[in-house]
Amino acid sequence: MEYEPVIGLEVHCQLLTESKIFCGCSTRFGNPPNTNVCPVCLGMPGTLPVLNRRAVEFALRASLALGCDIQPLSIFARKNYFYPDLPKGYQISMYDRPLSVGGHLDVEAGGQTRRIGITRIHMEEDAGKLLHEGFPDSDRKSYVDFNRSGVPLIEIVSEPDLRSPEEAHAYYFSLRSALVYIGVTDGNMEEGSLRCDANVSLRPRGQTALGTKAELKNLNSFKFVQHALEHEIRRQTDLLSRGQKVAQETRLYDPAEDRTYAMRSKEEAHDYRYFPEPDLLPLRVETAWIDEVRDRLPELPAARRQRFVREWGLKEQSAHVLTASRPIADYFEAVATAAGDGQAAANWVETEILRKIKEGKIEVRQPADIPLAPERLGKIVVMIKDGTISGKIAKDVFEMVYATGKEPADIVRERGLGQVTDEGPIRAAIDRVIAENPGQLAKYRAGKTALLGFFVGQVLKATGGKANPELVNRLLKERLGKL
Repeated sequence: MEYEPVIGLEVHCQLLTESKIFCGCSTRFGNPPNTNVCPVCLGMPGTLPVLNRRAVEFALRASLALGCDIQPLSIFARKNYFYPDLPKGYQISMYDRPLSVGGHLDVEAGGQTRRIGITRIHMEEDAGKLLHEGFPDSDRKSYVDFNRSGVPLIEIVSEPDLRSPEEAHAYYFSLRSALVYIGVTDGNMEEGSLRCDANVSLRPRGQTALGTKAELKNLNSFKFVQHALEHEIRRQTDLLSRGQKVAQETRLYDPAEDRTYAMRSKEEAHDYRYFPEPDLLPLRVETAWIDEVRDRLPELPAARRQRFVREWGLKEQSAHVLTASRPIADYFEAVATAAGDGQAAANWVETEILRKIKEGKIEVRQPADIPLAPERLGKIVVMIKDGTISGKIAKDVFEMVYATGKEPADIVRERGLGQVTDEGPIRAAIDRVIAENPGQLAKYRAGKTALLGFFVGQVLKATGGKANPELVNRLLKERLGKL
């Protein structure tokens, strides 16, 4: 029997606020353990939470970007369970009255675009972190760092619309891109800013009833999401093919062994004994605030990608690369505007600028973080187009402009890098090249006309890359045709 996977993802996204969701403690990552804490986030008796307005604004921004309907009233609830990293003995979350419902995200996988439904987005606080390694007695004890306790999160729950690990990978990647693009998170998976739980079940292909699902916890990379799902689908397929049942349980993925392990039986909602948080009023979001957030929402990656193809004439691949990062997309558009040529600007940004960013390990949070002003790069593109410099010389000019910050025109003038368009010196160089390569000339005259490229290259080399390539090409054809 052939089985169809049914997959849904629950993505926990840390919001990019400076303080926690219910207190004024810092959310800064990497501070010494238990230094970003206060009586509120440590759950001391008598303390009261105060909702962070900025966190709500970011949650609204994410909801609008994903096409969700923001609810006029949402209610925080206590999710009760006991664990060492949960100081209050409960987590403040949302249960039956989330912030928003009914959104979607379009993803590309397997050459097709699919619309993945989003069930809900709700706000909640993060728990602390258990440290099992790095201490002399780690073989006997675990330590708790409460710095993360109370950090603001949104949980984005998808519909079970995903049908393969590849689609799940594409959805997770696209979701992260959108959330980083709109500035609600830094998306740093290594620091835990984005974490994913995956629910997966199998059913006979063609049936609509859902099978028994397993939940895979804390998948903190795109690769792990795909690999964990691939293994879990193989495991469930094996069980079902042997007539056994799949247990509803929570499992952990071990990337070193590429397999999942049973962690515990899967909890149901009643296991958490949800009830409304008595220390927080219901959250009512005014329409004027929603409109204000919507008006400030930036263009999303998918829409920008389509516009780059349509307005700037980019190839699909170039548009994908350039819209993966909002500051890079902003930088490209500034270069293209200055150059008046989208694809030429894209070529320079994709190759030279991204190379410089990688070599310099530059963290680009805004276009100004790139040392070369986009207007100057645009001027280099213009100088190639109008014949002032050749493409080969342009790379040397780029390096000098990048290093010094000087105007491209000043460097070209100071170093005498302008393109040679005087036919006299070019004809002299052509004659020297032909005289120095009698063997190649004989082959060309015998019919190997592809050797024209060889002669063009040699002439450009002889002129230090300054000769106009089109002029060289025309004069060479003319000269070789007379031999």
